[in-house]
Amino acid sequence: MNLVIDFLDETNNVSNEQIDVIEKLLNFAAAKLAIEDGSEVSVTFVTNERIQEINREYRDKDAVTDVISFALEELGEGEVELVGADIPRILGDIIISIAKAKEQAEEYGHSFVREFGFLAVHGFLHLLGYDHMTEEDEREMFTLQKEILDEYGLKR
Repeated sequence: MNLVIDFLDETNNVSNEQIDVIEKLLNFAAAKLAIEDGSEVSVTFVTNERIQEINREYRDKDAVTDVISFALEELGEGEVELVGADIPRILGDIIISIAKAKEQAEEYGHSFVREFGFLAVHGFLHLLGYDHMTEEDEREMFTLQKEILDEYGLKR
């Protein structure tokens, strides 16, 4: 089971080893969730300033956040689903603030890699339609998130 993951590090602060962990973790999550082979995801690492801009522009929230996901499978008004076409499933974009991930790792007392992995999985689950708008949805998403991270070996 392999995702096609396009990484872009706008911060130049993410090591190849860290990118490797995220790539393996997302592939592990995709296998666990039976996501079709060849599905595509892009993961971009940004600064706090950049994620605040994106948050303001797309979500009307003028604040720094840790991760934002843009699911490409949600059909907008007037869009039609392509059925039967032999094209890869494009899940969407995950944008992670590296500075915010570092701050939160310190705040929660675990490693940067654990926080980085948590944010990647959190963003990935959003691309698959999970959310935490209701208590029930939050419980479902957070339980799945924890299972993926624990089974992969990134425990708190």
